[in-house]
Amino acid sequence: MPNENGVIEVKNLTKAFDGRVVLENISLTAQKGKTTVIIGPSGCGKTVLMKHMIVLERPTSGEIFFRGQRIDELSERQLSPIRAQYGFLFQGGALFDSLTVYENIIYPIKGHQKIKDWKAIDEIVKGKLAMVGMDGFQNHFPASLSGGQKKRVALARAIAMDPRIILYDEPTTGLDPIYSDVINELILKLQRELKVTSVVVTHDMKSAYKIADHIIVLYDGKIIAEGDADHIRNHPHDVVQQFIHGRISEADLGALRLGGTKYETQYGPEDFK
Repeated sequence: MPNENGVIEVKNLTKAFDGRVVLENISLTAQKGKTTVIIGPSGCGKTVLMKHMIVLERPTSGEIFFRGQRIDELSERQLSPIRAQYGFLFQGGALFDSLTVYENIIYPIKGHQKIKDWKAIDEIVKGKLAMVGMDGFQNHFPASLSGGQKKRVALARAIAMDPRIILYDEPTTGLDPIYSDVINELILKLQRELKVTSVVVTHDMKSAYKIADHIIVLYDGKIIAEGDADHIRNHPHDVVQQFIHGRISEADLGALRLGGTKYETQYGPEDFK
């Protein structure tokens, strides 16, 4: 039976592309009103997993549930009202450069309903921008904004439809430490004030420790550890410790130290004189 406190549930998910397994037997639950953080090295399947949560990818096997309803078998038309309950913050913000800040924020609203009361829409935009500290930028274009400001506007757009859950894909990537912490504080603020459930994919361990109620460590398409920040910080698995401390493995270090070795099958410029 679906978990009554689970907003998103992934059950026994396996995903393969052209026979290559990217995710293998993944099960997890994003608890209502909590922040679940997914960490792991590049290429381990984090973003693919997140895409399954909103059914941008469909499982090779396994099941995806949203608020107790199985959604991975639904048609695109059936998924539309369900996806309206999601907010999504893309890694690069993904604002439309040809649209103003105001137009970017109302874009998802226009996609799901015909706007009749523009005064009410003005108030919605103002309120969402105020929530991320960007009210007054309605008529600006993305090109005039800093990277951190773009992320904040993108976050305002993500909450335009009052979502039940927000998915964050590398929300602090490309930001300096101060602006990264601004984003962390906004994630906590939205969880607290809007009561949203959050799923965050990140490489940023400082961010993960600050915002997470539950951390999942993904490696080679499998979950190798999960728990709260203290549990992950002290986890005995070598890969977990290497990742959270940003430390290269002895095997990889040994391979790097072989750099400069010339093997018999290699050629140098002198061989072509």
